[in-house]
Amino acid sequence: MFDSENRTELPLASKSAGCSCCSPAGHAQKAPAAVVISDAAAPSLRTFAVEGLTCGHCVQTVEKAVSALDGVESASVDLAAGSRSGLTVAGSVSDAAVRQAVTSAGYSLAAN
Repeated sequence: MFDSENRTELPLASKSAGCSCCSPAGHAQKAPAAVVISDAAAPSLRTFAVEGLTCGHCVQTVEKAVSALDGVESASVDLAAGSRSGLTVAGSVSDAAVRQAVTSAGYSLAAN
């Protein structure tokens, strides 16, 4: 669904550029549920749909927040600005912990 092998490196936005992630108003969305795709061949690899990401800074913020969780081996975001971005998490972390980390970073997982 999300091709992490062909990720496009995006520049970080400066706070003066007015990116929605760099202003307090950019973090208004919150969703209680998540779209989760499990890979049966790799049970510790899950993909979540994240809403509200608009730039490389948003990507970096979410990856850093999720990577800091105990049990996370890796966290990678494929940005789809204006749409749902894909967050792929490898490790033994719970979906609830991922949801909390994304929410705490100011973004939301897509509702079911």
